[in-house]
Parts: sequence; structure tokens; C-alpha cells
Amino acid sequence: MTSEPGQRETTEQPRPPHRGLDDVDRALISLLQRDGRMSFTNLAKAVDLSEGAVRQRVQRLLRDQTMQIVAVTDPLDVDLARQAMVAIKVRGDVHRVAAELAALPDAHYVVLCAGRYDLLVEVICHDDAHLLRLLNEQIRTIDGIADTETFTYLKLAKQTYAWGALTD
Repeated sequence: MTSEPGQRETTEQPRPPHRGLDDVDRALISLLQRDGRMSFTNLAKAVDLSEGAVRQRVQRLLRDQTMQIVAVTDPLDVDLARQAMVAIKVRGDVHRVAAELAALPDAHYVVLCAGRYDLLVEVICHDDAHLLRLLNEQIRTIDGIADTETFTYLKLAKQTYAWGALTD
């Protein structure tokens, strides 16, 4: 299965072994989270390494799927006015249901979880009619979905992507 730009592949595919991050890797990630277009020259100056060494580290972090560099938009600015989290109870194989949900173009985040629900799916739609069609015609028709509860977003209070480079 291939992923679209900006989409991290989250199915059961082999990933390179995790080798851990050092302080330089974390600094590079942090800098790129603030400005994903920062040049290798400026990155090198910030972490006191050669441009070539920084280029190799960034390429490794990308290749190993430790990070991605993507453009993040506000859904409202691109005519996607309705966001929601759909909590799902599954009867049967949760991995199969998660894979089917992940294949839906309007599902942007699918996670297996513990607790009252088996899956959480974040969806982004144009409007309420689009959300209703998605729920009724695509999500609830997937074999194995026993129950859903939809939490519509009223206002985004905080969104950050800086957690990937947090240190102690």
C-alpha cells in the first residue's frame, strides 16, 4: 500500500528498526517543525555541523519515517468546514476494519485504542451533508462496525505538531 504525500503509512508494514534520536536529530526535527523549508545551510549553522552531515541526517530521518515535512492547512481555509471524531466499536477483526477506514479519502486519522471504543477516526468534510453521507454510506456500511458515536468539532482550541522533538 502506498501513501499520498503528507500521509504517514500506518498499516502493518515493516518499518526500519528504531535507532533512537540524539540531541542533534531532535534539534533538526524541532527546527523543521518551525520552518519546514529551512535550508540545509541554515540548519547546519544552527546545530554546528556541516551542511553535508545535516543533509544526510535529514534524509535518514525522512527515509526511516521518523519525520515528514508537509504543508499543514487550516481546513476552514480550504473549504472544509466540518471536522469530527468518530468513535467506533468493532465486532470481529479490528485491524481489517481499521484498514478499510484508512482507505477512505475523508478519514485523516485512524487509531486503534483501548477503552470504550476500539477505533477513533478523524474525518474532515465540506459541510454537514458531506459528513452525513460519509457516516451513512461509507463508514457505517463497513462490515464489523457495531456502533459509532460522532463528536463534531465546534472550535479548534489548540493544534501543535511540536511533540515529536520533546526532550526531558
